[in-house]
Amino acid sequence: TGTRPDVTKIWDLKTKMRQANPATLTLPEYLITQGYATVGVGKIYHPSCADKKFDAASWSIPYLVPEESDYANGLGAPAFKSYQSPELKKAAEDAAEAKANKKNKKNEEGGREDETESSKNKPGPTTECLDLPDAAYEDGVSAILAKKEIIELTQKNKPFFMAVGFHKPHLPFVAPKKYWDMYKREDMPMAEFQEHAKNEVFLAYETSGELRSYSDIAEYTTFSKDQLRAGLKPEKQKELIQGYYAAISYVDAQVGMLLNTLDSLGTLNNTIIVLWGDHGWHLGDHDIWGKHTNFEQATRAPLIIAAPGFKAGTTTSMSEHVDIFPTICNLAGLALPKTLQGKSLAPVMKNPKAKVKDYAISQYPRKIKSGEFKKLQEKGYTTNNVMGYSLRNEKYRITLWLNNQFTSDQPFTEDRIYAVEMYDYVKDPLEKVNVANEKEYATIAADLKKQIVAFLKSQEKSK
Repeated sequence: TGTRPDVTKIWDLKTKMRQANPATLTLPEYLITQGYATVGVGKIYHPSCADKKFDAASWSIPYLVPEESDYANGLGAPAFKSYQSPELKKAAEDAAEAKANKKNKKNEEGGREDETESSKNKPGPTTECLDLPDAAYEDGVSAILAKKEIIELTQKNKPFFMAVGFHKPHLPFVAPKKYWDMYKREDMPMAEFQEHAKNEVFLAYETSGELRSYSDIAEYTTFSKDQLRAGLKPEKQKELIQGYYAAISYVDAQVGMLLNTLDSLGTLNNTIIVLWGDHGWHLGDHDIWGKHTNFEQATRAPLIIAAPGFKAGTTTSMSEHVDIFPTICNLAGLALPKTLQGKSLAPVMKNPKAKVKDYAISQYPRKIKSGEFKKLQEKGYTTNNVMGYSLRNEKYRITLWLNNQFTSDQPFTEDRIYAVEMYDYVKDPLEKVNVANEKEYATIAADLKKQIVAFLKSQEKSK
């Protein structure tokens, strides 16, 4: 949408985006008004946030959805959306049958299902390594469907926008064996710093339990809920990292197939291509195996842009996801909608030493533990919800955790600050020490705080 969470009103993975903000304008939706055909395949919007999983308003061509027959070797769709092992395929069939029987019994008795039954535990393991073709899994099928659609669209005299969403390297780390074989498990690099930072802000750490919900994790972990420690044994860490690498190489191959398709059609050099990830992922640093944080490894995401007339290069200039929408419009010669909050990165593409912004902002919500919240109620806290706003520039990160469910459309006051984090990436790239209250950083911390407060107030004024 080219807008930030406080505009989209999406701070979780369940709110429907067009219900939260009926004025939402997505990039493909806008491109339709500019004469483009738009089509998508794979995971673009989070399914639970988009109407009917795909957001029909974004696509001029019906969304491409894999059918059972599209999967290689007659395997059909993976079990639990992820696995092709015979054991888990059988388990999926049994689970579907049990669910149907339970529903029939409920209807017969006129009762309700047992709502206490947990649905959080995953039915399968964190990894799968089988000697299968790429199209045994959804990302491989998505790439094939995208290839066919690109060929068809190229034959029509109309500009088009195609969004191809790959699931991997999301958990579980599933990829055909040939991609696992590209890496030696014993060589996998475990995170150097697997502790919490000195002067930690406790609620800054990942708490979703995503990794722990998989069936094979219990025997490998010494997880402590009170301390937020996973404590994965080295052999499991190396397996997960190998699986992560394998999943990335699997997706790389799918991207390569699509680039080769454009090349064979003679349109590779006349196409704007953006490859980006929605977030990073902690591979054991801070003892975190997830992405729900404001730390570096979760907020630093891949962004590669290719466009006609631009030379290859790299830059350390700050960028944000909100910049993608205006960048594509700029490169395509289109006017920018007034709703956008990002900036075009075209100047940086022309000159890698240029910059269009001084910092990048991310945010993520947390909850204060109930015991502590009871004490804070005496100080005027009315909810245990806090929002972490994080500002990252070339050298530092500062994160303000703001209480009482603060969002940037509210007036900012000092008493909204619950906690502060600051990291020096020149001296401390692993985020070992929170220096927010260190005397030697007082001047820098004060300046960064002014910047993030100015950002928050600018958002308030834009309403």
